[in-house]
Amino acid sequence: MTTIQSADPQGESAYAWTRLFVSLLLMTIGGCGMFAITVVLPSIQTEFGVGRSGASLPYALTLIGFGAGGVLMGKLADRFGVMVAVLCGAVALGAGFVLAGSAQNIWQFNLAQGLLIGFLGSSATFAPLVADTSQWFTRKRGIALAICMSGNYLAGAVWPPVIAHFVQSVGWRQTYVGIGYFCVLSMATLAWVLRTRPPALQPAAAAGSAKGKTSMVSKLPLGLNPNVLTALLCLAGLSCCVAMSMPQVHIVAYCSDLGYGAARGAQMLSLMLATGIVSRLVSGWISDHLGGLKTLLLGSALQMFALVLFLPFDGLVPLYVISAMFGLFQGGIVPCYALIVREYFTATQAGTRVGTVLMATLFGMALGGWMSGAIFDFSGSYRAAFLNGIAFNALNLAIVLLLLRRSLHLKAEAGTKLSHH
Repeated sequence: MTTIQSADPQGESAYAWTRLFVSLLLMTIGGCGMFAITVVLPSIQTEFGVGRSGASLPYALTLIGFGAGGVLMGKLADRFGVMVAVLCGAVALGAGFVLAGSAQNIWQFNLAQGLLIGFLGSSATFAPLVADTSQWFTRKRGIALAICMSGNYLAGAVWPPVIAHFVQSVGWRQTYVGIGYFCVLSMATLAWVLRTRPPALQPAAAAGSAKGKTSMVSKLPLGLNPNVLTALLCLAGLSCCVAMSMPQVHIVAYCSDLGYGAARGAQMLSLMLATGIVSRLVSGWISDHLGGLKTLLLGSALQMFALVLFLPFDGLVPLYVISAMFGLFQGGIVPCYALIVREYFTATQAGTRVGTVLMATLFGMALGGWMSGAIFDFSGSYRAAFLNGIAFNALNLAIVLLLLRRSLHLKAEAGTKLSHH
């Protein structure tokens, strides 16, 4: 019989923090599926005799599968518990890496990357873990979500050098097979810690009930049909990530075009990701005090400011500074969406709706990366691509301002009704 861990009514138990750091480890391990292909891309191009676009296709398929799979795995976690979703992801990742390492042509490799590694594998270590973490915290939910989602950035810092080392030592095929076995063993062991189902926590807003705040969870969140609010959050997430992807995906190529070399661009990308981790933690602390919508508005406005700075400044030192600023401003944006979902929807819907909104953010990254390249091919420069990112950022700001205005209006109405009683 499973031993039920005791939990604080507000979900801030020692066990909750243990689960959080196990989730951080699982997200870091599962993130290998997103970064392995970027390291072995030259090897894939040589092995299968394809062009650069053909060798890049597995990454795009993995990203799309990663986003779409989050919804399926979120539903699985809602119904059977997050441990089941993680175990399924462990098996899929293991099988995916082993089969990809044995692929005889590029299409077999694509299928293993997109379906097993992306759709069924890495996706199980993102949205389901974020949703699960949100159900074990209330007062410190913002910082908890920020810590959990930092695993995605940690994976980007840890896996590439490790994979590069083994590719040089034993080749990409043996490296892939080794990663597959490692994922199954490590993730299955860690998943056992997550066997306990979440306690029946109060809604997120209830954490502040002692201060006289009322719950924001209702049948009509923000006075909207739940599906309408989800759609608006998806559009907002897609828009901000189209803008976010412009520097993240193209900074290396941009630096090469300016004559600084790819190595300088790679350093700027690393700086962006490093400051992004800091941003996630700081934004998590801010969101615990301001709430998800206000923190999202702040992050989106600052991201747009940093994007604008790329237009007049293209010197080497300014680009380093702006890259660091961009990372600091954008790193905390995506966790805000998970927090907003938990503020306005019930815990039973967490996995599905968090997975849906996070899927939109990933599609935004994929769309923005491709769109910026297409605009560059058409215009011959990245200036128009930056302007396109700024326009999408403006759309995000408009949606967030609309939702925040509705939130403030409903709170004012509720306060008026209470005063009359």
